[in-house]
Amino acid sequence: MTTIETTTAGSLPRTKALIEANAARTFEEDGFTLTSTPEYEALVAEAVRDVVERQRAVGITQPGDGEFGKAMSSPVDYGAWWGYSFQRVDGLSLTEVNAFNEPPRRSEPGNIVLTSFLDRRDRQAFAEVYQDPENGVETGRTATAFPTTTGPISYRGQAATAADVRHLADALGEGETGFLTAIAPGSAARVRNDYYATELEHIRAWTDALKEEYRAITDAGLILQLDDPSLAENWDQINPEPSVEDYLAFTQIRIDAINEAIAGLPREQVRLHLCWGSWHGPHTTDIELKHILRTVLGAKVGQISFEAANVRHEHEWAVWEENSDLIPDDLVLVPGVVGHSTNLVEHPDLVAQRIERFARIVGPDRVIAATDCGLGGRVHEQIAWAKLEALGEGARRAAKRV
Repeated sequence: MTTIETTTAGSLPRTKALIEANAARTFEEDGFTLTSTPEYEALVAEAVRDVVERQRAVGITQPGDGEFGKAMSSPVDYGAWWGYSFQRVDGLSLTEVNAFNEPPRRSEPGNIVLTSFLDRRDRQAFAEVYQDPENGVETGRTATAFPTTTGPISYRGQAATAADVRHLADALGEGETGFLTAIAPGSAARVRNDYYATELEHIRAWTDALKEEYRAITDAGLILQLDDPSLAENWDQINPEPSVEDYLAFTQIRIDAINEAIAGLPREQVRLHLCWGSWHGPHTTDIELKHILRTVLGAKVGQISFEAANVRHEHEWAVWEENSDLIPDDLVLVPGVVGHSTNLVEHPDLVAQRIERFARIVGPDRVIAATDCGLGGRVHEQIAWAKLEALGEGARRAAKRV
């Protein structure tokens, strides 16, 4: 009988105890590095064991650690997937200006740059929406302040990564495959840079530093998921809108950084996560997949995880079908078939239909059904687990029909 594998995009809702423990932690002298204790690590280990078992119970066949090793001090937090990296490198410090309050920057043809997060084109097109604190678009808070690169970037996260690996490995059953997420160089380098002479030098510094984290995960026999929303999301952070040609050249630098960082790692153990950002906004300024697919497929990975369930991008399953000749024969597709951007819980038959679309393109053995993006910090815990139940059941139904 055919089996459809299932997984998540990483983040899952933290327990109340874990959120409270994070909120109670103190910062080291730099103001953004969270202290840790044996008691806290024991709490994380227990939470990871529980969340892996809970994933297993709802039918997730490739579980992760829920990103529980990445600090979240609020039930709603869109930035934990990124903020954890501040804890694991040297060369950062808090400054008055950061990626969220820096002045806007304007791009020109042939010379595009990222503007400030507050100057994103989606925010400008829907200014009233983003300025309304009651509508649910701007909610939550991050666990740490966002620092700036003020010195040479180097890796110091060995102990934290080893703990992530240990917690997940201890929670997995015999023969069970699990995955850990890690930020990709291009996304990591979106912190403000006050040290390196060029953007390219800044990205290369992050590339060299993060290699160590990536290898630690794959050496442990786990799947490494590289989170790189910058590949698609950067389009909205360039003002005014650039030409597609200029954007692809800009994005190729990020793909090259990925390939350099994972060189020598087992391809089948590396998954790239592509998304358009997790915030609950209109997303009318998202770039269309058809423009970037060829460039993204240049990443030398074994799996690609991508949004395929939300209303802005679900139709793009047809882009994969129309460009099936571009898909490497050994590439596994990991489409999101339940979403993080709505409280509506998908019907299992809809989930099955979404899975079947991709199974027809590459075959059911090369499809792993997943969530669009992380559910933790985006939807309520009860809704998140209902969505994962729908995911598991939808995969079982799809397996009977493909």
